[in-house]
Amino acid sequence: MVLAATGLYGLLAFYVRERTHEMGIRMALGARSSHVVRTVVQRGMGMVAVGLAVGAVGGIASAQFMRSLLFDIAPTDPMTFLASSACLVAVALVACLIPALRATRVDPQEVLRVE
Repeated sequence: MVLAATGLYGLLAFYVRERTHEMGIRMALGARSSHVVRTVVQRGMGMVAVGLAVGAVGGIASAQFMRSLLFDIAPTDPMTFLASSACLVAVALVACLIPALRATRVDPQEVLRVE
């Protein structure tokens, strides 16, 4: 969980840093902070959705091999998959919000001076 959150945070921090200029121009043209946050969070949660889909398919496929290690749980227990997915989504949302909120602190005047 920590590895996934750290990786997602790193990717989004890089994304925000690369697009700081664009976000500053958008804010100078009247975009609200909530729109900038929504843009960054949508990007991050899109990556999370793809990762969850691939992970669920991989988890179901490998569950039969792990049958001997599981005690009192079916290999494809839906509650286990849902609970772990919900925890990952919650942690990922926090990891997305940190760079998104940092993106709202871009000073539009500084960005326009560079142009």
